[in-house]
Amino acid sequence: MTPYRFVTPVARRSATGSVAAVYAASARELGARFAPHLTPAPDLHAALWTLLRESLLAGTVPRARKEAVAAAVAVANRCPFCIDAHAAMLHATGEHDLAAAVLRGETPDPVVAWARSTRSAEPDPWPFPAHEAPEYVGTALANHFINRMVDALRPGSPLPGGALRAPARRAAGLALTRTVRRPVTAGPAPIAAAWDEFARIAQRGADLLGDTARAVLHQVVGGWRGEHPPLGGWPADVLAAVPEQERPGARLAVLAALAPYRLTDSAVAAWRSTVGPRGDEELVRVLAYGAFTAVAHLAGKQGPEWMRGCARLAPWQTRSSMS
Repeated sequence: MTPYRFVTPVARRSATGSVAAVYAASARELGARFAPHLTPAPDLHAALWTLLRESLLAGTVPRARKEAVAAAVAVANRCPFCIDAHAAMLHATGEHDLAAAVLRGETPDPVVAWARSTRSAEPDPWPFPAHEAPEYVGTALANHFINRMVDALRPGSPLPGGALRAPARRAAGLALTRTVRRPVTAGPAPIAAAWDEFARIAQRGADLLGDTARAVLHQVVGGWRGEHPPLGGWPADVLAAVPEQERPGARLAVLAALAPYRLTDSAVAAWRSTVGPRGDEELVRVLAYGAFTAVAHLAGKQGPEWMRGCARLAPWQTRSSMS
C-alpha cells in the first residue's frame, strides 16, 4: 500500500541525480524525505526544495516563527497532512502552546494572523520588518504550493486520527527535536532567486494545456478571493467555455489551484484518455501549473518589496504592477 495516488514516486534506493541529492539533504535537515510525490518532475522537486530550505529552514528568523506561519497556512488551506507535519515541527521547537493554538484556528499573535490572511483577497499588512519578508513570505508561498500538491497527490494525515492525533503530533515533534533545532546554513542563492527559478519551472506545465484552458484558469484564479469553492456545480460551471478536448486538463489545473482535495480518479482518468501516453511527469506538471497560478496570485498581494526581482509570475501581473 502507498499513501500516494495517481503517481509513483522515485524510491529512495533507486534515486539518482537531483532526487537523490534532495532526499539526502531533506532527510538530514528536515527529518524526512521531501515531497516524494513530486519526484516524477525532478527539476520541480529540486526547485521547490531550494525555495523551502532557504525560506523556512535557513535564515535569521527563528524557525519556530516560520513553522507557525507554515502551520497557519496549512490550516487556512485545510491540508491535513501539512497541518500535522508543521504542528509536529512546532512541538519540536518547544512551542507546544503555540502549536495547539494555531491548530485550533486561533491567531495568538500578528504573524500567525498575517499567515492565515495570505489566502485572502486582502491580506494583513506585514507585522515584521521588510528585511525579514523574504523568509516569512517565502515560507508562506512555498507552503501554499506544497499544500495544494500534497492534497492532490498525498491526501490525508501521516498520523493516527481521533484522540491519538494530538499526542502523536507531540511525539513526532519530540523525535524531530534534534533535527529541527540544528542550524541550517543558507545557500548561495537569495530567496528571491530561488522563487524565480521555482516559478520558471512550475510554469512548464502550461504547455500541456490548450489556449482556452489556460485563459479560463487565469480568469478563474484572477477573480478568486480566497474562498473554498461551492460544492454544487463547480468546477463544471467555470469550465463550460472550454472546448471538450481541453476540458479534462483545465479541470485538473483549476482543481489544483483552488480545491486540490477534490481531485478524483475519474478526473485524472479523463485527462489521461485525452493525452495519450502521457505519464506521471506530465500529470505532476499540469497540477503544478494550476497550483502555481493560484500561488502567484497570492504572491501579487504581498507588495512590490517581495515581488521585485521575481518577474516570472502569472500573465496578469505585469512589470508595471511590480514597480
